[in-house]
Amino acid sequence: MKITENTTIADVASAIPSSVRVFQRHGIDFCCGGKTPLAVACQERGVRFGEVVSAIEASALVPNQDRDWTTEPLHLLIDHIVSTYHDPLRHELTRLEEMAAKVLRVHGSKAAHLARLDAIVAELSAELRSHMRKEEIVLFPAIRALEERQSQTGAGLRIHSPIAAMMHEHDHAGALLAELRVITDGYATPAWACATVRALYDGLSELEAAMHVHVHLENNILFPRSVALAG
Repeated sequence: MKITENTTIADVASAIPSSVRVFQRHGIDFCCGGKTPLAVACQERGVRFGEVVSAIEASALVPNQDRDWTTEPLHLLIDHIVSTYHDPLRHELTRLEEMAAKVLRVHGSKAAHLARLDAIVAELSAELRSHMRKEEIVLFPAIRALEERQSQTGAGLRIHSPIAAMMHEHDHAGALLAELRVITDGYATPAWACATVRALYDGLSELEAAMHVHVHLENNILFPRSVALAG
């Protein structure tokens, strides 16, 4: 793939899976912000376009076990999303909620942002649980049926509306994650942090990284391929 200044981040991330690590290292949004031209994103992050492209090209030369989800059957991609992201996320959200509540209760007087952090984690947990349930009950079965050619009549209408709704919810989840990063100063633990605070910050940082890949797989690969299949 030839990367130009106008190549979108989503196109690069889809064609070169190893580029995701480069984007994460430079703080470049490759999921919800995937439609942004790479040169624009580099300028916004204050990094050189050529440097990022070189890093992406170098990453592609290193053997890796990443599957090319742009060519795998859609039902396998759905299975991967559910088993790798949805199922673990449900357990992790419970753990993060409990820690956020405890940190607020014990250390709330030390840092004003902990109240907002607790509120965001609770909101994010409720919304992501609802979001995943809708995907698994409504959208994913519709995509499976479409792929199996069980019914083509009105397939486009059945796919487009829920996909648009899921992408809107992805944007809101992304905004909440971005706010968490800001109020925690990039998850830098304060001097007074106990083991629970450190575990919470580490967990939230890991959640953000996983969510970026999770949303990328849906926004930039699963959804466009499903829409194209629906016609």
